[in-house]
Amino acid sequence: MPKPRFKLSTIILLLVCLVVLVSLLITDLLITDSTSKNIHDQLEEKAAIVSRTVAESQVVKKGLQGEVDQDKIQEYAMTIQEETNVLFVVVMDMNGIRKSHPEPDRIGRHFVGGDEGRVLQGEEYISSSTGTLGKSLRAFTPIYDQNQNQIGAVAVGISLQAVQDSIQQSHKRVIIGSIAGVLVGIIGAIFLARYIKNSLFGLEPHAIARIHEERNRMLHSVREGIIAIDKEATIVLVNKSARQIFQKAGLMDQEPVGMKINDFLPGTMLQHVLDEEITELDEEQTINGVSIITNRVPLVVQDQVVGAIATFRDKTEVNQLAEQLTGVQMYADTLRAQSHEFMNQLHVLLGLIKMEDYEEVNHFISKLVHHQAHEVGNVTRHIKDPALAGFMIGKMSAARESHVHLSIECETEIPQPKDPENTHELITILGNLIDNAIDSVWESIQKQIDVRLSYIDELLTITVMDTGSGIPEDKQEDIFHKGVSSKEGNHRGFGLYLTKQSVEKMEGSIDIESNSEHGTTFTLIIPFEAGGERT
Repeated sequence: MPKPRFKLSTIILLLVCLVVLVSLLITDLLITDSTSKNIHDQLEEKAAIVSRTVAESQVVKKGLQGEVDQDKIQEYAMTIQEETNVLFVVVMDMNGIRKSHPEPDRIGRHFVGGDEGRVLQGEEYISSSTGTLGKSLRAFTPIYDQNQNQIGAVAVGISLQAVQDSIQQSHKRVIIGSIAGVLVGIIGAIFLARYIKNSLFGLEPHAIARIHEERNRMLHSVREGIIAIDKEATIVLVNKSARQIFQKAGLMDQEPVGMKINDFLPGTMLQHVLDEEITELDEEQTINGVSIITNRVPLVVQDQVVGAIATFRDKTEVNQLAEQLTGVQMYADTLRAQSHEFMNQLHVLLGLIKMEDYEEVNHFISKLVHHQAHEVGNVTRHIKDPALAGFMIGKMSAARESHVHLSIECETEIPQPKDPENTHELITILGNLIDNAIDSVWESIQKQIDVRLSYIDELLTITVMDTGSGIPEDKQEDIFHKGVSSKEGNHRGFGLYLTKQSVEKMEGSIDIESNSEHGTTFTLIIPFEAGGERT
């Protein structure tokens, strides 16, 4: 994605300034035109009113009729001119001869301008012309005697330069207002740009777009399914892996984004997580027959819950991974225990040889051979599943390393399961029960664990007995819950929980008897369908 040439703040500043400038320019043009017209009209009206006032004056009428001295006309005209601030007030007779003028020496001369003809014919009007005082706006009004006979006319002039000055003064005020508006717009644009950038955590739009694209690619590239909802429980995100799982469950008939979570996934707990603001981890859920392991957490932004998100994975994949990890751990533990045990036996033989006690060497080796043949042979002879048999042999070596006597007794032959996945479940069950028993007898004087297996009428019975201190009575009902343990320490309380999960998956039952005198006995009865030998 190419980086833009300008920053967000620069773009906002330029855009706001351009908008304000164009708006003020258009406003200025409209106001100037309107103001100019209004000023022109007002001055025309002023000139007309002054001329009418003079035309109705008795002093002017009597002066034109010779009833008073004509000097009175000049005095009156000058008074009106000064009071109204006009350029001139000229009274003329019917021949166009001036009876008043701002320059007294021009009195008695003919009116100059050439636009007085119409008023001498009785018409009232306004015109523009150039006279002895320059170019002016002129208002002409005829003067009548008491018999309505025209006896003269009056012309009132307003300098067009004064008109232009008034218009320019008004325009100047508009320009000042426009400049102030532009400055306010610039300041506002700067604050707006800062506010927007702070809201975007100081990121530029191209950086936000890149982060958004990277986030989408990351969300769609992870193997875990991800589904997110907003605070109205509307689906806002479903990544590629989630869509594949939903497709497997037959739920992709319509686009999930935009749907309510309960409409798309009836029975989901994501709505509950959103409403109660709680976190649910490593929960098992079934979607149309597809089992998943899911984590659900609320999304909190600035101490406010804005939604919830669930990450999940097909339990089949989790089981396959667990089988691989279990097998690796089993072989590692077996090799480590047997290597340690073998080193101890070599040290004994080395000591006997140095002592030259060859008879004891012979006896010790015979005992080892017999013990190994009996222990391994008994397990492999009765347990036909190689993985399970190897696991049990490894557990016996690990128990000896912990100075615990582990006895495995098969009352009947234990066939291979028809479903290979049951091998993993049996390893989980036996491994957790034996590990739990080893921990239980660790501080006991008699460290004895007995494991008995029998297979009758397609039912596999497993009994694990230990001579430990037992399980407290107040914890026996809750011992199979996740995180509950009779022992102190972190990261405990998962073994028996997983054991029960596997037993329930195989539709079996589990019973427990425990007391401080005789230890603990776990009895499991599991439906078990035998299969042929696997190669």
